[in-house]
Amino acid sequence: METWIRLSIFLGVLALMLLWEARQPKRVARVSRWHRWRSHLALILTSSVLMRLVAPVGLTGIALWVTENNWGVFNQFERPLWLAIALGLIALDVVLYWQHRAFHRIPWLWRLHRVHHADPDFDVTTGVRFHPIEMLLSLAIKAATITLLGIPASAVLIFEVTLNACSLFNHGNVQLPPKLESIVRKILITQELHRIHHSSLKRETNSNYGFSVVWWDWLFGSYTDRASAGSDHVDIGLQAYRNEKQNTPYIELIKLPFYKK
Repeated sequence: METWIRLSIFLGVLALMLLWEARQPKRVARVSRWHRWRSHLALILTSSVLMRLVAPVGLTGIALWVTENNWGVFNQFERPLWLAIALGLIALDVVLYWQHRAFHRIPWLWRLHRVHHADPDFDVTTGVRFHPIEMLLSLAIKAATITLLGIPASAVLIFEVTLNACSLFNHGNVQLPPKLESIVRKILITQELHRIHHSSLKRETNSNYGFSVVWWDWLFGSYTDRASAGSDHVDIGLQAYRNEKQNTPYIELIKLPFYKK
């Protein structure tokens, strides 16, 4: 049931974002969308198969198992379910913020994460462009957090669905109306804010780490309000990987973390 809920919402948001991009694209693509999209699809399929092999019950199943065994901080005292859900959602989001930051700051983790940032374009499919090893490490980090804190399965399901939807939303090659965007960015990471994170300038890449809400970037000093080149001229991608033969084919993306540069 959990898989079908997540998949249905994921496909629904993906379809809406693709339609929005088709009708009102923010930027003109540098590379053939078909070439990029088939590689991105292959990456997410590879990751999904590997994660299912490693954790057949998924993160929600792990959360149920933790609760049944009375493990984790939240299971050591009486508390209303709503409080455990709220604290669990906050904890997972903060952990994912710091995970993201670590993948930028620790060299061997950056080798994995640069697969995501080497994308020469920025659209909804960039939101699923992650190396399978990075996805497995993220799975392990989330599983450890769930086990340590005893986060309820309902919170895990809500978080996973929201995380996927937000990733698709804030990677969209679209633009909210300026007045609306100025309001939304006070709560969520918008396309404008996340586009800065995909800038080729290191000082901009190392900012706006949030996956969903913008508050952690404010709190931990990593918020960048505007791109130095302006919204319409952000240089997307990594300078070291400008060649389409390096930054687009599936096999090259799998090999990319193992290159020295």
